[in-house]
Amino acid sequence: MTNKVRRAEAHERGHSGAGPPDEPSDDDVIRASVAEPERFAPLFDRHAVPVHRYLARRIGPPADDLLAETFLVAFRRRASYTSDVGVRPWLFGIATNLVRRHVRTEERRYRALARLAAGEVAPPVIEDAIDRLDAGALRRDLALALASLHRRDRDVLLLTAWADLSYEQIAAVLDIPLGTVRSRLHRARRLTRLALAPEEPT
Repeated sequence: MTNKVRRAEAHERGHSGAGPPDEPSDDDVIRASVAEPERFAPLFDRHAVPVHRYLARRIGPPADDLLAETFLVAFRRRASYTSDVGVRPWLFGIATNLVRRHVRTEERRYRALARLAAGEVAPPVIEDAIDRLDAGALRRDLALALASLHRRDRDVLLLTAWADLSYEQIAAVLDIPLGTVRSRLHRARRLTRLALAPEEPT
């Protein structure tokens, strides 16, 4: 983890709620940064930690580089940002698009996690594992299930579970219809549930 992310993490821990009343909103920061680029910097302190956590869960060590690239892309696109999505979902959308260039790295990561967890014998509670998908839930079967999902289905599932985005936000940041979000999420959950279900004795 870079020093910048550590500073952002310290900022997040010490940042209570919405901050001082006179602190500009994310939307105000972006609008101001179009004319004054240096005004963009506070967005990193506000959002770097959750975006880095999301990236690290998906691809591991390359997360540091992708975090920097996420904010670079956001900076370059700041003039086209629209407030109907929200800055946080917008950043997660950029991060997700960047992860797509590292699909093999992500899948190798899940398979490696599965190998590390191979000695565990207690199966996860299926519904809890699918709904939460937290770091502790990445047991062998779940890691293998994530690796086997199609990239587009995995994107929707993990934006729901790890980025905590709504269906509407996911549709906006991935530029897909709301119905497509629902169908991909349904398929991802069904396939994951099948992968986690204990085999019937023969």
